[in-house]
Amino acid sequence: MIVHIIKKEIHFRIIKKLCVCFQLLLIVSCQTDDDNPTLPVEDSINGFWFSEELGYILEFTEGNDVVYNINTAGCSIVDDDFELEDFVPSLVSANDLILTTDLNESDFEFTRLSNQNPTCLPDQIADTDDPKVNFDHFWNIFNDYYAFFETRNVDWSQYESLRDQVTTDNFYDILEELVLLLEDGHVSIFDEENGIQIDSGFPKLLETFNMNLSGDFIIENGDDLGDLFGQKATTIVTEYLGGDFEIDERDNILWGLINDTVGYVNVLTMAGYGSDFSNELSTLNDLLDTIMNDISASGVSKLIIDIRFNGGGHDTAALDIVSRFMDQERFLYTKKFRLGNTFTEKRAVSVGPKGDFQFTGDIVLLTSPASISAADLFALCMKDLPYVTIVGENTAGAFSNVLSHTLPNGAEIGLSNEVYEDPQGVIFEAVGIGPDNQENRVPFLSTLDFEEGIDSGINRALELFSN
Repeated sequence: MIVHIIKKEIHFRIIKKLCVCFQLLLIVSCQTDDDNPTLPVEDSINGFWFSEELGYILEFTEGNDVVYNINTAGCSIVDDDFELEDFVPSLVSANDLILTTDLNESDFEFTRLSNQNPTCLPDQIADTDDPKVNFDHFWNIFNDYYAFFETRNVDWSQYESLRDQVTTDNFYDILEELVLLLEDGHVSIFDEENGIQIDSGFPKLLETFNMNLSGDFIIENGDDLGDLFGQKATTIVTEYLGGDFEIDERDNILWGLINDTVGYVNVLTMAGYGSDFSNELSTLNDLLDTIMNDISASGVSKLIIDIRFNGGGHDTAALDIVSRFMDQERFLYTKKFRLGNTFTEKRAVSVGPKGDFQFTGDIVLLTSPASISAADLFALCMKDLPYVTIVGENTAGAFSNVLSHTLPNGAEIGLSNEVYEDPQGVIFEAVGIGPDNQENRVPFLSTLDFEEGIDSGINRALELFSN
C-alpha cells in the first residue's frame, strides 16, 4: 500500500562494513479472510478510503490510483500513479476495507469517504519547496501521529514557533535538531534529491557503544561501527565456532556448535530472506526447518541465540523465528496505534510452536543496543520464557513499525506511532529489553574484548550453562 510502513534496519553482513538503510514496506492489500464476507472488489472499491490512525487516504479510480497523507497542516501526495501489483484489497462491507500482509501481524483498517477530504482537493494539495510550509507539515505530522513525546521527555509544543526562524538554507538543520531530541531509532528524515538522511537514534547508539570503548576503538561513524562488527564476527566464528559453521545464501542467519552440548544461532536480520515480499516468510521458514533439523541432529541441550547484530525487519519474521522456541502457545504482547489524543484498541498477539522440532532447552539470548525494531520484538517475546536467560545490554527500545509521511517537498518522514506492551502491560519503548541482573550485563563491544580476542557475552553464557 502506501501505508509506507517501514522498519528501519541496520543490516550486517559477516565481515563487511555496517550498512544503515531504510526499507519502505508498501502495504496495500490483504489476503481474503474466509471467515469474513467480502464484496466483489471490482464493483465497489472505487472511491476514497481513509485510515485515521495512519493519516492515509487511498483513492481508487478507473484511471490512476493515488495515495495521500494528511495532517493538521494539510495534504500531500505520496504516489500519484499507485499500482496494486501483487496486492489484493478485501472489503468486509461497502464502507470498510481491511488491508493485511504476511509481513505484518496487524490489519490496517480503512473507512470509505463519501467525498475527498477538502484539504486533498486538487487546488489545496501542498506541493512546494517553501520551507515554512514544509515545517508546518513536519511539525504537525509528529504532533498528530507520534506516540512517545512523554516517554522521551520532549515537549513538542514549544518548538512550533521555530517556524519563524526557518529558511531554505537552515531548513534541514532545524529539522535535524528536533528529531535528534527524540533519540528514537525509528524517527528519520530522507530526501534523496538533496542528499539528506537523518537518523534520530544513531548518535545515541554510538554514544552507548563508546561507553565501553577507548583509543582506536572509538566509533565516530557508521563505517567505524561496521568495522567493529566485522571484528566481532571474526572472533565469534574463529574462536568459538572454530571456523566450522553454516550460513544461508543471503547471509541472514549463521549457526554452528560451540561444543558438544552448546549450539549457537546468530540471527543477523529479520528481513531479506526471500527474493521478494511474496516469498519472504516461506523462504525464512524453509531455512528455519534446516537450522532446527541441524540443532536436533546435533543433540545439544543448550543454545545461544545472538541478536546483537540484528537491525530488525519484519515483525512476522521475528514471530516465525520465535515459534521455533515455543513450548506452547503463549500470549506475548499487545500493540495499539496512536489515534488523536487517545489510542486504538489493543490488539493481542499470541505465538505457538511451529515446525517439526522446537528447541526448549536452556537458552541464553544475547542482546545489544543495535538490536532494534523486530529484534526488539523478538527479545520482548522471548524474555518471559522460563528456559530463557538474557545476557548483554538492553535492546534499542524502538518497537513500532515506522509510519512514513511525505512532506510537500517530497522528503520522507519516518516516525513511531505504535505502542507495544508485554502481557503485564509494561512498555519498553526507549528502555529496551535487557538482563534481569547486573552479573548478566555484558557489553557487546568493549576494548577488553577486542584486545584479548574474546566475546564476553558468549563467555558469560557458557558460565551460566556450566552452573
